Amino acid sequence: MISRLPRLHSSPLQPSMSTLKRKAAEEEDEALDQPRKLPAIGASRPTRTLQPSRTAPNLTKSGPSLPKPLTKPRAPTLTRSTTRGTSAPPASRPPPPVRTTRSVSGRSTDDKRFSELKTQLTSIESARAADAARLALDMEAERAKVAELQENHAAISRELAAARNHDLNQRRELVHASDEIEGLKKRHAREILDLEMDVKQRERENREVKEDLRLCRADLERDREAVSALKSTLAMQSTAHLTLTTQNQLLQAQLDANARLVAELTAKLEETELKLEEKTREVTDGEIVRRRLHNMVQELKGNIRVFCRVRPVLPADSDEEADMAFPDKRENKEIVLSSSSESATGQERKEVYNFGFDKVFEPSASQADVFEEISQLAQSCTDGYNVCIFAYGQTGSGKSFTMEGGPTEATAGMIPRAVVQVFRVAEEMKSKGWEYTMEGQFLEIYNETINDLLGAHDFDKKKHEIKHDPKTGATRVTDINVVPLHSASQVRSLLGVAQKRRSVAATMVNERSSRSHSVFTLRIRGVSAAGERCEGSLNLVDLAGSERLNVSFANGAERERVKETQAINKSLSALGDVIAALGEKGAAGPAAEGKHIPYRNSKLTYLLQNSLSGNSKTLMFLNLSPLAAHLNESLTSLRFATKVNNTTIGTAKKQSRTS
Repeated sequence: MISRLPRLHSSPLQPSMSTLKRKAAEEEDEALDQPRKLPAIGASRPTRTLQPSRTAPNLTKSGPSLPKPLTKPRAPTLTRSTTRGTSAPPASRPPPPVRTTRSVSGRSTDDKRFSELKTQLTSIESARAADAARLALDMEAERAKVAELQENHAAISRELAAARNHDLNQRRELVHASDEIEGLKKRHAREILDLEMDVKQRERENREVKEDLRLCRADLERDREAVSALKSTLAMQSTAHLTLTTQNQLLQAQLDANARLVAELTAKLEETELKLEEKTREVTDGEIVRRRLHNMVQELKGNIRVFCRVRPVLPADSDEEADMAFPDKRENKEIVLSSSSESATGQERKEVYNFGFDKVFEPSASQADVFEEISQLAQSCTDGYNVCIFAYGQTGSGKSFTMEGGPTEATAGMIPRAVVQVFRVAEEMKSKGWEYTMEGQFLEIYNETINDLLGAHDFDKKKHEIKHDPKTGATRVTDINVVPLHSASQVRSLLGVAQKRRSVAATMVNERSSRSHSVFTLRIRGVSAAGERCEGSLNLVDLAGSERLNVSFANGAERERVKETQAINKSLSALGDVIAALGEKGAAGPAAEGKHIPYRNSKLTYLLQNSLSGNSKTLMFLNLSPLAAHLNESLTSLRFATKVNNTTIGTAKKQSRTS
């Protein structure tokens, strides 16, 4: 450790010689007036002595001490005499008054004392100068010691810092070495633990091996006993083997005979299956030919084909079922309705109604079964024909389900299935050099007003007009949104949009009764590699529900609902008049060439003019309810469908041209 350096205190400066002389002269003058003691020289400041250094090598407690401070000299006491000399006063004071009583001896005494005082003062100054010189030498020595001590202190500080750094480095090395030692200890501990576990594992395995060896020895003993028993048994079985070998040879001969018989039967079975496949193919081909010939006969006959479909009984139906029968189980072309009533005399009266159509579908028929019968008709539009399929029937008979269907693939209606069929045929025709483009439109006729179901707004405010082209047989509606179609899935989304915008109202018969006629039109244009062009269209019409005016509505027979019913019945009646006029024209032959057909009596018949006038293949779906409460409406619909089925409209013409 470095010792603390002593504080060096310098003595205060002593008064100069001139100051002392001036003070002495003043004191002498004052002493003449009255006697007083002179103050000690240098008494105004105390003298501070230097403290010796604790670490100085040449200063110890027993060594020489610093010189003692100077003592204050005492001035001699001057007594005032009664007589005073006549010598001249000091120049600094005014001359005192002349005193005649002072003697010469008194003045000489003052001069002597002044000389002594001056001598003492000179000796004091000499001593003080010597003390100041000695003190300056001591101060220089102390300063040299202090400088040496400071140099020693700096060197010791540097050595101490180096020692601390060395000590810190050693501590770091010790900590690092300690960590390495701890890591080695842990690693060695883990290795020892692993070795101990391995030893225990080996010991456990050895015990298991010993146990297995013991069990194997026991098993070996048992096997030896079993081998002995088997040897005796083998001797017995050798004799039996000879007997079994003989029997096996006999059975093998019988097995070979049976194998030959099986081969013969397999050959006969394969021959029979081939014949069955040929017969099945012949039956299938015959059915296809029959359907094709039937279509050709219908085209040559020129009438409107009619299919009848009876919907199944729904869980919500609480009424009794009507008495319906389907006697033609082979061709499925007949439907028989029976009703009983009480006569005026109280006797029960039974009535039976028999109707025949091109096809009758029972309630169990699926959507796929129905579309199978019209698939060839839907395909005709790709060949350049105008095809029209419309659904007719009373409210709640299943027209919308037949045409649009449900959300699943199994319940898809005629519109999405027909579109899928058309797109599939168009894809197949690409291999033959044909390219097709398709577009669709969807509109409704509500209260003799045409609304665009694919428009940009919820309510169509435009006025639409129907235009017919007599050269091409095409029908156009002005300001209708026509959408290009690229896939069958796109049509499903269009059906969803149109269904939300279609005019509907709640009735007692059906909660969502269609109050308008909807018409979906698919236009097809085809171009072949040879330059041949064809244009066809597929019109799928869902007519509004045919019902009598006395049908009550859920919210009462309001004027708007009555107006809707009147408009629906008027358009359906106009459709019946057009069909009747076509039937009369067809029966009269060429003689009735100029007969007027009332197409303009309603927007519906005017829109379907080219579909009913002989330039189109037309099919009507008659939808019936199976409930007894709807029997009268069902009979009315059946009579109307019979009239349509007996109508001759001529042979459909293919719309094609060569560019």
